[in-house]
Amino acid sequence: MTIEPQIHSSSAPTGPEGFQGLGLARPLRDAVASAGYHTPTPIQAAAIPEVLNGRDLLGAAQTGTGKTAAFALPILDFLMEAVAEGGRPVIRALVLAPTRELAAQIGESFRTYGKKARVRPLVVFGGVGKGPQIRELQRGVDVLVATPGRLLDLMNDGYVDLRDVECFVLDEADRMLDMGFITDVKRIEAALPPDRQTLMFSATMPKEIRKLADELLDDPVNVAVDPVSSTVEPIEQAVYFVENKRKTELLLHLLKEGKIERALVFTRTKHGANRLGQKLTRAGIEAGVIHGNKSQLQREKALASFKRWDTQVMIATDVAARGIDIKDLSHVVNFDIPNEPESYVHRIGRTGRAGASGIALAFCSPEERTYLGAIERLTQKKAERLQAPEDFHTDRIAGGPPKRGQRSQGQSQGQSRGRSNGSSRGRRPSSDRARSANGSGNSGGGRRRSSQRAPR
Repeated sequence: MTIEPQIHSSSAPTGPEGFQGLGLARPLRDAVASAGYHTPTPIQAAAIPEVLNGRDLLGAAQTGTGKTAAFALPILDFLMEAVAEGGRPVIRALVLAPTRELAAQIGESFRTYGKKARVRPLVVFGGVGKGPQIRELQRGVDVLVATPGRLLDLMNDGYVDLRDVECFVLDEADRMLDMGFITDVKRIEAALPPDRQTLMFSATMPKEIRKLADELLDDPVNVAVDPVSSTVEPIEQAVYFVENKRKTELLLHLLKEGKIERALVFTRTKHGANRLGQKLTRAGIEAGVIHGNKSQLQREKALASFKRWDTQVMIATDVAARGIDIKDLSHVVNFDIPNEPESYVHRIGRTGRAGASGIALAFCSPEERTYLGAIERLTQKKAERLQAPEDFHTDRIAGGPPKRGQRSQGQSQGQSRGRSNGSSRGRRPSSDRARSANGSGNSGGGRRRSSQRAPR
């Protein structure tokens, strides 16, 4: 069969009842409220009732729209109704994710929302030893969140039995395709019972993904909350035109002049990420690096440091373009413009999440103008053109690391005060931050952060 849209909503109504109007059990509503979320996002409002009704679902949603809760909450709801009394739990829900970071984030969502549900989730992925994962599997789990490679390893070793799975979720299906996991996904799907509910989410819908959906889904409802090519509205987008050899100087200038509060910086290659991290560190900027060659422990430590505001900059390749949820991230910087315009959308989606504001900057060299044009055609949005300062020079700003107790060169006194009180760590009000993105005071006054962020 060919899947045709049955629901399309760019602004699905959330209703005055909030999460209470979606039919979720009271413990789940309480958990969501305790996490600080009160109004469902469009994809949650559209998808949760359909999943609760047992429908297969194909969801098209950008990153940062709250799609994890759109499947985690209804899965927890149906698992709560028949939690095994005594005995060893069996895997009744399986969620596949393409990256370790996304798998960990999904697992955390299940733990957050399922605090009172007596449901046991487990996350398994590669890059770490199998021993602890095997021991947890032997104790029994209700929800298994996994990357395809590690799951197949555990299945082949006889530690995973999928015969009791009632709900199968394939998250970030297009990323699975990009990373070459589709064959693995099909092998895993073949081990599942045919009588199950299947949910599939993808930010983009190339023909290969639609073909996969035709194979996996049975009479699905189609939920598309935004155009696949669109970027989140609260994100202000701008571009600097700068030669490749001067990109590092420009980034240092923006960081040390206080134009960037905290940033996730994307490079094209692992080597480029390492090299940029070394240059920033030598210049006195606290920076972490994350990419596929880093061990899982290294990646977790770098992310934890960034989330604690211990580092100002996180440098990443596209391995981190999805699955990383960082609150109050002011800037995403495309140090290298991606040659695939969809990657740009996923990258900048790390800021401006769940209604908060954010700024996406791109450093475009003459060789990358073609890539920028493709991005603007896809998103149908032209990034603001910013003029690079004429006075930024390596010899002025790239001095060695500051001595203990001293501020790095160019660090504002306001930032120093913010860090010294142990709380704000150099944060400026969001309106000030928005104005500083283009070095002027005329940016519409800046957007305030939403006081009611929706769950991931």
